[in-house]
Amino acid sequence: MISKNVLEFLKKLEENNNREWFNEHKPEFKALETEVKAFFTAINQKLNVHDETDKVKVFRIYRDVRFSKNKTPYKTHFGGSFHRVKPRLRGGYYFQIQPNNQSFLATGFWNPSKEDLLRIRKEFEMDDEEIRTIINQEAFKSVWGSIEGEALKTAPKGFDKEHQAIDLIRKKQFIFTKKITDKELVSKDLLTIIDESFKTIRPYFDYMSDVLTTNLNGESLIDN
Repeated sequence: MISKNVLEFLKKLEENNNREWFNEHKPEFKALETEVKAFFTAINQKLNVHDETDKVKVFRIYRDVRFSKNKTPYKTHFGGSFHRVKPRLRGGYYFQIQPNNQSFLATGFWNPSKEDLLRIRKEFEMDDEEIRTIINQEAFKSVWGSIEGEALKTAPKGFDKEHQAIDLIRKKQFIFTKKITDKELVSKDLLTIIDESFKTIRPYFDYMSDVLTTNLNGESLIDN
């Protein structure tokens, strides 16, 4: 479970986002960070029952302010990612803990390489029926809603702007998100909610992994 103390600390940090306050409360932060890391480890253990992840990364609370207009030194959330075993498996999972009902799960493809992006677009150009069938399944949409992510305003170079799949082809990211309420966050059911949600994404991951490990003829690109 995630304790209410985590949310309370993050709320206070948002009100007192300065080094003096943080240093005064650093022992409390370290204890809560240990709690959060343990929960992320538990998520990863659950994932590895039905998927293969090679590592979990809990991000630091310290913000990189060098290129940001926001100069506050600390993030007001905890976040962590779970990486599937590459090159065979593609996609990733993310969980962010943030008070005031701003916590969320995210999954999919945040920043595909130029090569992967072209391969995905070519697949959609050739056949968009399978991907639409997957993401429009009622059980899938009830958890993850609609596909999200940044998109070009027009067709990418070399693609027909009138193509039936141009809504997908224009995308630069292929992600899904699910909100987690504060009530869910501190409930004993949180781990189950997260794990069951991540299970639901698997048909999408299986499809995209198959696309990104084969050429347009369906031939494997992975050395056996």
